[in-house]
Amino acid sequence: PPARGGRSRHPMPPDFDALVAAVTGAIAPHLDGGRFGFYGQSFGALLAYEVARALPADRRPELVVAAAAPSPAAWTERESRDLDASELLRLTGLEEVVRAEPELVDLALAGIRTDLAVSATYRYRPHAPIGSALYAVAGADDPMLGATDLTGWAAHTRGDFGHHVVPGGHLLATVDRPGPVGLLTTLLAGRQTSVPAHDTREQQW
Repeated sequence: PPARGGRSRHPMPPDFDALVAAVTGAIAPHLDGGRFGFYGQSFGALLAYEVARALPADRRPELVVAAAAPSPAAWTERESRDLDASELLRLTGLEEVVRAEPELVDLALAGIRTDLAVSATYRYRPHAPIGSALYAVAGADDPMLGATDLTGWAAHTRGDFGHHVVPGGHLLATVDRPGPVGLLTTLLAGRQTSVPAHDTREQQW
């Protein structure tokens, strides 16, 4: 996304709706043919879902995997807590990765501040659930999200729903941790045991 990694000099859109529009416009030409899904963690999970919703119904992802995030309906309440970038850096576990490099700390904090500013502009609007399958994932050691927060995602899909607790903290995929690769591979390959629509049983992966 803008303001991150190799695009650190690209300005972030001023608010969440503008970010969704920018991402949707950028990826729409690349979604013809083949199966695909969206994966997002934390702020990225909300973005993945809202981009999926913004796409035409016949061009939406087959599945959306939302990691380490409350459902859209609960997002505003959850994000209303006063969190500063330094606290979030610590809670996500990234502080341990970058602490030895002051420049990396500055970059990480700048990215977090940008995310916090844009996420603060998100306003949930009731809407019809999407038809994509939806899987909510949380790390067993996530200090910011409990497994019970995952079931709220069920109301946002007409398709299959499942939720899983996997090893890890708040950010499941980082520069030194691959995240739930096995889960994603299984879901994308269609080899997962069929999960009835809106089955909210907790599953350990």
